[in-house]
Amino acid sequence: MEKRTPDNTKIKMYTTSWCGPCKMAKKLLTDKGFYFEEIDIEEHNISREEMASMSKGLTVPQIIINDLPIGGFEDLIQLFNTEAFK
Repeated sequence: MEKRTPDNTKIKMYTTSWCGPCKMAKKLLTDKGFYFEEIDIEEHNISREEMASMSKGLTVPQIIINDLPIGGFEDLIQLFNTEAFK
């Protein structure tokens, strides 16, 4: 498996402004040097059902890496502990 770096990793994250796990996910990605596209579902008037159809779940954050829905903040932590991100 190819090692994931900021240069070969495209990240999209569905968030809300008040979400604690969203803030933690953004901090983790920023601290590790990864750029991400943030989509605030409230600002863009996206329902949770619409978000779930584009991602993996109904809760925020929902994170998509290289067009693959990975889930939320806990899933992101698990992913960063894999060989692909070490």
